[in-house]
Amino acid sequence: MTTTLEPAVATTGHVISYREAINEALKDEMRRDERVFAAGIDLAERGDVFGITAGVLQEFGPRRIIDTPISENAIAGLATGAASQGLRPVVSMMFVDFIGVCFDQILNQMAKMKYMFGGKAVLPITVLANAGAGTGMAAQHSQSLEALLCHIPGIKVVMPSTADDAKGLMTAAMRDDNPVFVIMHKRCARLRSAVPEGEYIVPLGKARIMREGTDLTIVATAYMVHEALAAADRLAEQGIEVEVIDPRTLQPLDTDTIVESVKKTHRLLTVHEAVEFAGIGAEINAQVADQAFDYLDAPPRRLGGPFSPIPYSPPLEQAWLVNADDIFESALGVVNG
Repeated sequence: MTTTLEPAVATTGHVISYREAINEALKDEMRRDERVFAAGIDLAERGDVFGITAGVLQEFGPRRIIDTPISENAIAGLATGAASQGLRPVVSMMFVDFIGVCFDQILNQMAKMKYMFGGKAVLPITVLANAGAGTGMAAQHSQSLEALLCHIPGIKVVMPSTADDAKGLMTAAMRDDNPVFVIMHKRCARLRSAVPEGEYIVPLGKARIMREGTDLTIVATAYMVHEALAAADRLAEQGIEVEVIDPRTLQPLDTDTIVESVKKTHRLLTVHEAVEFAGIGAEINAQVADQAFDYLDAPPRRLGGPFSPIPYSPPLEQAWLVNADDIFESALGVVNG
């Protein structure tokens, strides 16, 4: 059974939801820089199907936020062309599953143009995409494809887990001069936490220690951060103190923070909702094995989704999902051998 959780960490500021934090970051940056514009399916009139761009049309008008045809290929091409000519587009793929429609634009144009033009082509593109299961949207609208994107040189990938990080990472993405995918987990969308008002930036490539511990390091992504924190509370009752790390940025990855944690705890469990095989957890475990093998008292373990499409049936979908119970049992296995 999947746990319903409150946000893990609050900072000073006003309390808003994760999706409202993305919206706030976008509006703040559009006010600051007139080169920033937004484009995508249903972004303007409807304010996005998830409410990410609510109120943007009313404030900035139809020249700064554009409803596009239902063509992800055209949206990605628009972003690449506009960015190469000095604008700073923010475009929405709606669901990360839809990158397949425009993968040539992402893989061979957006990611390669700066390299192929010797750095003369600057591509400050922010791509928004919703990911994750648990909302009954079935196999074609529920995937987590971050590892696929992380494998492409020239692209940066962030996955916020809290509202304050959503705002800070979104702002950093829009100010970066490279294509950045901001992957928003659908089950994080309504989570609320205190978010700093005004300008707020979370540097790309810097992990966040969500909970300190001495017996086991758990590296978790997106909504799994909250499930990992719930599992850590239960493990503490067993006398096991877990350090929970949210990488926040998956490409580039803050390996240093993870390695330093493992040197302290001597054990590692990586957790992501995406299919376990060839997921980001495998890369994190490999990095730790390369850099901190002598500090490990147990083999690194990873936990992810089954190698299958995500079911539509609610009971089957819940059975497919990784949850706090799964993390608790895997953690016990790492600690107790």
